[in-house]
Amino acid sequence: MDIPATMRALQQSSLDGPKDLRLVSDAPVPNPGPGEVLIRVAAAGVNFLDISQSRGAAAGGPPPPYLAGIEGVGEVVAAGQGVTGVELGAHVIGVGIGGGAFAEYMVLPAAGAVPVPSGWADEQALGMVVSWPTALAALKPLGLIAAGQSVLIHAAAGGTGQAAVRMAKHYGATVIGTASPDKHQVVLALGADHVIDSRGADIAAEVLRLTDGTGADLVLESVGGAAVEASLAAAKRVTGRVVVFGLAGGEAAISNWDLVYKHQVHLIGLNIGILIQFAPQVFGDVMTEMFRLLAAGVLPPGQPTIYELAEGAKALVELETRATVGKLALVP
Repeated sequence: MDIPATMRALQQSSLDGPKDLRLVSDAPVPNPGPGEVLIRVAAAGVNFLDISQSRGAAAGGPPPPYLAGIEGVGEVVAAGQGVTGVELGAHVIGVGIGGGAFAEYMVLPAAGAVPVPSGWADEQALGMVVSWPTALAALKPLGLIAAGQSVLIHAAAGGTGQAAVRMAKHYGATVIGTASPDKHQVVLALGADHVIDSRGADIAAEVLRLTDGTGADLVLESVGGAAVEASLAAAKRVTGRVVVFGLAGGEAAISNWDLVYKHQVHLIGLNIGILIQFAPQVFGDVMTEMFRLLAAGVLPPGQPTIYELAEGAKALVELETRATVGKLALVP
């Protein structure tokens, strides 16, 4: 296969948000280094991290101008030195820490390139290396979810939220989701037992009502901002766990006074990249369990909403304003 020297890509030109994501036609096609593969991108996943990076809110995020996007899936067209176990022509999905997924070609670490399941279209695998492992890590090794327990899942209609609802129900939990009213039927169709209005309801009060005053055993907190206080108040005293893995709604201040006198809960932070780096065995267990869930049909092929690459800024703005449902994908 002939690989061109330049490609179409989305370049973030400022830290003023996704409105400054621009389509360029002359970005250099990257060369895979040792241990890396080059894929021809079939689809790129849109994640809240892309928004955080565009606003300079992600720790260690790239300075502009940079090629945006971290999650890509497609065909392996070249391999760097020392790559084994990944064949040319294979279809894989992975995360490029350096970005560049919103493009026609991107480089991935070969060790983290996950095969697209047999019979799936490339875009159906989006979520396998970001959203789904994050939801599973929050539920299982960190959240310790068990049958008969209750779990509150914020943003339950989003890509990560939908996976979390499916998995939590599989594990025998009572699932309480939050979503805007127009998305409630989507969440209920996934198996959630209850859905709370994320915009108009007193979430903590509703959770306490639904759990006979005890609170949720586990809270998956991905919203940030004022939702963090609601999450802490909704968790069961002393034994409740709150796993925090998002800050789309902004930062929240929690003090030691709060944890001693107001919210006596287990507060756990999750960043899937840090988990991979510092607890690879835990991440390996997460991926093993995820493939078991795939084989069992708990996690079916994804059905992302597709945008053309040129519509990247629109897709990110709509995700940021919570106007979307499920996973979003950009196709070159």
